[in-house]
Amino acid sequence: MDMDKRFYVTTPIYYANGAPHVGHFVTTTAADVVARYYRQTIGNNNVFFTTGLDEHGTTVEQSAIKEGYNLKTIQKYVDKRAVEWKKAFEQTGISYNYFVRTTNPKHEEFAKQFIQKLIDNNDVYKSKYYGKYCNGCEKFLTLSDLNKEGYCPLHRPDQVVKVEEKNYFFKLSKYAPKVKKLILENKISIIPESKREEILSRLGGKIEDISISRPKEKVAWGIDFPNDSRQTCYVWIEALINYISSLEITDKKEFWLNAHHFLGKDISWFHNVIWPAMLLSAKYNLFKGTFIHSFVIISGEKISKSKGNIITPKELIEKYGVDGTRYVILSNFPYINDSDITWGHLTEKYNADLANGLGNLVSRVAKLCEQNDLALSSDTNVKPHVSYSSQQGGYHVHIERFEFNLALEEIWRDIKDLDVEISKNHPWDLSKEKAAQPLQKYARELINIAYALKPFLPETAEKIEKQFRGPKIKSEAPLFPRLPTGR
Repeated sequence: MDMDKRFYVTTPIYYANGAPHVGHFVTTTAADVVARYYRQTIGNNNVFFTTGLDEHGTTVEQSAIKEGYNLKTIQKYVDKRAVEWKKAFEQTGISYNYFVRTTNPKHEEFAKQFIQKLIDNNDVYKSKYYGKYCNGCEKFLTLSDLNKEGYCPLHRPDQVVKVEEKNYFFKLSKYAPKVKKLILENKISIIPESKREEILSRLGGKIEDISISRPKEKVAWGIDFPNDSRQTCYVWIEALINYISSLEITDKKEFWLNAHHFLGKDISWFHNVIWPAMLLSAKYNLFKGTFIHSFVIISGEKISKSKGNIITPKELIEKYGVDGTRYVILSNFPYINDSDITWGHLTEKYNADLANGLGNLVSRVAKLCEQNDLALSSDTNVKPHVSYSSQQGGYHVHIERFEFNLALEEIWRDIKDLDVEISKNHPWDLSKEKAAQPLQKYARELINIAYALKPFLPETAEKIEKQFRGPKIKSEAPLFPRLPTGR
């Protein structure tokens, strides 16, 4: 099979130091939409989607200790977290193919082998690191990472510590010019363009080599560095390797030739510069590109466990349902700019587009069909063409550019157009015989709309298809009950 017909989509692996929040849901749902879309277009077996947990490092170790675990029992802590995250993803309709856990012995061994390749290529040396380290980010901070007060802009000041330690370093400076050239030639695609420009601008400055290990007395919960048990692998370096170790573990290596990484803007440098440099050193093929979204903001602050301002997927689902949650997230976040959310705004969007829009249209057409005892003609049961509407060429373009809000706007334009057409034609005033043809058309249009909605609202799409494929169309409970405004 042509490798271009395989599609590999990944999310970052998330720190196993707490429950998932809406920020994680944004990234993972975006990747899920793309995975579902390509399964529709190129087949289930040609798409591979990974997400999961980064289970090593200071953040996880400290969180486990706070809950009464120790170094010998931390594995039980991350096991518990893995169950919690898998359940959350199941509840939110995330259709991953493989759930990554970095404490998997197969990943640990592969990560060591990968780092050994960097060593064998003479790209690793030992030196002293002196500077600032953010425990919240698990990140060595450069001057460009700091705010004007000299701290990490993403976490509380007490998360930033000064460190002086002997570590192993990777020769990032050696590969930075090559990485820059690859980005300029679009051999590494970065979407959106603004994030690409940020990376290229930073690559225009001086690039320092990076530390890829930590002393074991400071970070004990990690993978031993190759040939030096006094050091552990720097958690971020190990985490990036999961994108290939996951394919090795599952025997899906052929998918690497069309790999796409979904991530937040705070980890863009790791993925777009450090990761390709590591791949070049280890003599691996490069991934295709990255899609970078901005932050979810609540009352002017980035969502953060350390700030305690998280909204959990569970809270959203309890209010809006699974597909309602997916919709208010995907339609509200163009991902290019930071997105400030409030419960009131999300509820307003839910009521306008789902309860009053799609939900009302489905109920309206179903009731008319039921009143006219409509029996579907045979061609209504034909699978809709993938383009689903002659006006929707932009739908595919937007999804393939990861412009989810614009793809949804295309669908909602059809929803509004169909609603207007029904109001204009007054099918309720027609005899049963004369109403049959327009109602057949409306039913087919809703099946087409459902097909286009499948990547975004899979449960809702299935309900609509089932309801309108008959043989008799019946009224059912509203898809999206209207909610009171506010919290």
